[in-house]
Amino acid sequence: MIVTEVRVTPMMLPLKTPYVWSQGVEDVFCVNLIELLGEDGAVGIGETTTAPDAAAQAMVLRKLGQRFVGRSVFEAQRVMAEAYKGAFLVFGGNMPRYANQLMAGFDMAALDLQGQAVGRPVWDLLGGAVRDHVGYFYFLQGESIEALVADAKAAVAAGHPIIYLKVGIDPDRDIAATRAVRAAIGDARLRLDANEAWDPALALRMITRLAPYDVEYIEQPTPSTSLEALGQVTRQSPIPIGADQSVFTLNEVYRAVQGGHAHMIAVGPREIGGLRPMIKAAGIAEAAGLKLCIHSSMTTGITTVAEHHVGRAIPNLDDGNQIMWQLLQDNVLEGPDVAPVKGRLALAGKPGLGITLDRDTVARAAERFSKEHGRP
Repeated sequence: MIVTEVRVTPMMLPLKTPYVWSQGVEDVFCVNLIELLGEDGAVGIGETTTAPDAAAQAMVLRKLGQRFVGRSVFEAQRVMAEAYKGAFLVFGGNMPRYANQLMAGFDMAALDLQGQAVGRPVWDLLGGAVRDHVGYFYFLQGESIEALVADAKAAVAAGHPIIYLKVGIDPDRDIAATRAVRAAIGDARLRLDANEAWDPALALRMITRLAPYDVEYIEQPTPSTSLEALGQVTRQSPIPIGADQSVFTLNEVYRAVQGGHAHMIAVGPREIGGLRPMIKAAGIAEAAGLKLCIHSSMTTGITTVAEHHVGRAIPNLDDGNQIMWQLLQDNVLEGPDVAPVKGRLALAGKPGLGITLDRDTVARAAERFSKEHGRP
């Protein structure tokens, strides 16, 4: 299957409610849609994050994408390695984190096209499914504690077993929100994510205050620039600690598990470089006896489906993984339905990723981006 064209489309998608976390408040998610067109008319679909600028990143993606044109889609890993060497390393640009964000979209799209070519779901290309479904936590949303409590009650009523709350916003607010959510959800499992907001001393003080609320896991409490800081907290915390923003490359995953810096590895294809690198990251974690939790961030249903495929193939997958498309006002997919039921999702094994874009929604999102930022 020869790739004949690569399309990159920046999209802006508004959120249902403001996304409140330790790094600020977001009203929209921007992504770059990537499409690899095959010689038979098939289209492989992927997407990337857009930091620090979606239009600028689209220009870089188009330049990298030209390397795929005229090549077999089954050469995708070679093409991406050549692209990293030729566009980054030869200029002294040893930037694996940034390159991973770009390559992830190409990896998704290439696997989608490969699966369509051979008539197999992507999880079969990743080694085959080891489970029939993937488990997800419920991501609480709300600008006030009252709104969070109402959302938590609705989540439990709908049968979601794992509830996820953002903290790291203000210590007293964090404690009050955790206390209120715990009261609202009863015996349901509760996870917290501080998103790098605390130094080790504050993290340990906060963990002491949070311990009475039966928190099963706290994600990335300390800055990602120091695995050692995360390790200090991990070794002293009575609550299990997860590494997230600290482990966006395979080398960082290795360092985290080799040094005993976390109890869980939370990483997604959009950071680690795609679905194939996710399998590698899971293998590193598995060798250390740890589970891998799929991390998602500012994504559409495209990434949700891709993450689901890799989740079906990871032996040491956690049962509470992240999902983000539901925060958007508009769903860019006509199918499949990617809403978990009682915290579980089991997609049908269609060729490739098995997704169909809602082209009208994509066009509106692209036009919204253009009006806001100008055409890239």
